[in-house]
Amino acid sequence: MTLSLQRGTSLKRAGRDRLSRRRGSVLATHRWGLTPWLFLLPGLTVIVLMVLVPFANTLGLSFTDSTLLRQGEFVGWDNFRRMFADERFTTALLNSTLYTVCVVPCMVVLPLILATLVSSAGRLTGFFRTTMYLPVVMSPVVVGLIWTTMLDKRGLVNALFSTLHAVAEPVPFLTDRWLLLFSAMFVTVWTGLGYYMVIYLAALANIDRSLYDAAAMDGAGAVRSFLAVTVPGVRSTMTLIAVLSSVAAFRVFGEVYVLTGGTGGVGGGDLTMTMLIQREGTGLQARTGYAGAISLVMFVILGALLLAQLALQRKRSS
Repeated sequence: MTLSLQRGTSLKRAGRDRLSRRRGSVLATHRWGLTPWLFLLPGLTVIVLMVLVPFANTLGLSFTDSTLLRQGEFVGWDNFRRMFADERFTTALLNSTLYTVCVVPCMVVLPLILATLVSSAGRLTGFFRTTMYLPVVMSPVVVGLIWTTMLDKRGLVNALFSTLHAVAEPVPFLTDRWLLLFSAMFVTVWTGLGYYMVIYLAALANIDRSLYDAAAMDGAGAVRSFLAVTVPGVRSTMTLIAVLSSVAAFRVFGEVYVLTGGTGGVGGGDLTMTMLIQREGTGLQARTGYAGAISLVMFVILGALLLAQLALQRKRSS
């Protein structure tokens, strides 16, 4: 009996010691502020390995003449001097900039109008929401192939124009430089409408309905209520969508690549920045150093664009 009591007492004492040590370690963790970092550690590890390390590697490559099969040597700013003298880079920068200027306003305004139209409860509301969101879940390659077939000289669009006697000859949607670029913009807008519409629907749900009642009592119609209540109520969301769509438009790749068949259009006239990076950085003749320099310039342009939009939003808020 005595041995059993002593054994039980020793076990209790050992348990208390382990508990006290565990509490001490927890208190030390809290004291040094390590708990938040432990939760952030998995995500930070992924960011470091998948973002920061590749970025540092690209930054180093941009100052070398390395290729796919050769490590290369340090060449300083030669890649950047060659880049700004390269007509393909000028064309790609022009196309990507024009793409952003044309697509972003459509992505900010059109989804808001659609979200306003389908925000009210009705029998067909769910059907229209699903229909608008369907292109979002489709693969960009599939979307590009569908529109390539439709915009071909013997495709559905030209057949419809011919039936209506709207044109004498098939419209060269896929062979003319500017028509092809604007066709790709249309595909981008068509694909992204549903995604940004859902974001706007979440923002519209947070607007106080009494504001619409007050506007109606003041005699405001649908358009006036939209401009006076809806637009101010989702202004922060419009800024968010402008930022997201700007980055996506400047980095466009899939739509232009599929519509041009990977050629960048006739004579490469529809090349975008990402297509130029892909062309220079892949293949047996890849110039990874030059592609890294283009990527770095693209990163600086996108960073400046984001900072300008955030500064504009802060100025409007103040």
